[in-house]
Amino acid sequence: MESITVYDIAREANVSVATVSRVLNDTAPVRTSTRQKIMAIIEKHKFQPNALARSLVNKKTGMIGVLFPDSSNMFFPEVFGGAERAAMKLGFTLFLCNTFSNFSRESEYLNLLCERQVEGLIFMGGRINSRHCPELLVQEVVDIQKRIPIVLINGSLPGHPCHRVKTDEYVGTQLIMQHLIDRGHRSIGFLGGSADTTTTMEKLQAYKSTLGANDLPFRKQIVRLGDFSMECGRKLMDQLLSMPICPTAFLCINDYVAIGAMKAAISRGLRIPEDIAIAGFDDTQLSSAMNPELTTVSQHSEELGSQAMALLSRLIQKEKVKKLTVLEPKLIVRQST
Repeated sequence: MESITVYDIAREANVSVATVSRVLNDTAPVRTSTRQKIMAIIEKHKFQPNALARSLVNKKTGMIGVLFPDSSNMFFPEVFGGAERAAMKLGFTLFLCNTFSNFSRESEYLNLLCERQVEGLIFMGGRINSRHCPELLVQEVVDIQKRIPIVLINGSLPGHPCHRVKTDEYVGTQLIMQHLIDRGHRSIGFLGGSADTTTTMEKLQAYKSTLGANDLPFRKQIVRLGDFSMECGRKLMDQLLSMPICPTAFLCINDYVAIGAMKAAISRGLRIPEDIAIAGFDDTQLSSAMNPELTTVSQHSEELGSQAMALLSRLIQKEKVKKLTVLEPKLIVRQST
């Protein structure tokens, strides 16, 4: 069936194209009888306005680009879910880009999103969490920010002020470390993460400071970095369980590493928490699905997303908003400790 245009509708209704446009966009009063006639023709032909064409006129696409690093880690889809629900209420549609923390892929998506004329960007992971991000990649985001509002989640671009929403991961680490210490643990291992990421180093600093505040020594040999996967948790836990004197508790960089660590411990016949305690971070849905259920720290993942979207919406409206929004983490104590 041949597609119908506003010109066809105007011709059939015997009105001007401008009148049809006023009905479609509700931009000016139109006589009730005329409006009803136009709407009847629109319904008869199942006419759908061309969103791209309308965006060229009003300079608004209603599209928001979202870059995140890992769709397999439930934390990020949970953040995205919060942003998406907020976007729907605000009248925006999200364009999701999974970057796999690959800087080249990030650049490709940034260029694509700008070509698609998104009205704003939400950025998670990758270069905004890198301790040694090349200045060229930082400048790429800074240049785009001059044209399109950008909100960073749990990250930053050192030396360049950006609008950010974050959970205080330093305080979250202190909370869970103090919990383990209060449970009587004096030797606590640290598993997972990467020395190249700011989030890992922030948690490691909090780990060290909480040990010091409780007059406990920092032992470098029970700190094992790697990545953020279950396999990493399993491998690193196997290494520490092979030590002559093994820690009695383990703080893991996230829930996925913690689950891998639990699997390694259980495969060796250890009981959790009777023989060793294991804690995660992020409070993803998996943490309460494990047996035993995992003690962890909630980053309020959905609220991170919804706050970022609300902030971005205000920036799009050219409102003045504060640069940094910080959410307080929450310790979630379950069976694993």
